[in-house]
Amino acid sequence: QVHLVESGGGSVQAGGSLRLSCAASGQTLSGYSMAWFRQAPGKEREFVAARRSSGGHTYYADSVKGRFTISRDNAMNLVYLEMNNLNYEDTAIYYCAGGRPILSSIRTPGGYSSWGQGTQVTVSS
Repeated sequence: QVHLVESGGGSVQAGGSLRLSCAASGQTLSGYSMAWFRQAPGKEREFVAARRSSGGHTYYADSVKGRFTISRDNAMNLVYLEMNNLNYEDTAIYYCAGGRPILSSIRTPGGYSSWGQGTQVTVSS
């Protein structure tokens, strides 16, 4: 199982940008699909973005499409989430996840076996 640690969260005004990073250790990321999920207070954890291990195909939640970009650097064992044009509804704890989900599970938390501890993103209006 791979160990994941997120960083890069913080407070930003609406319209601003942040880049989250996820550093992996223990195993190489090359065989894993990687994803970002988020959880706001009182809400369930929701899918944000994912990038497959093979082919590099990306998937995004409709709410972030066109604003967020997921990327990965397998050589450095890093995954990024570039977030632009942030709004109040993006406020949440953001989690990095890794695993080998089947295609139908790529947007579900249950598809991933490794999770980071989360990093807080707060957007003020």
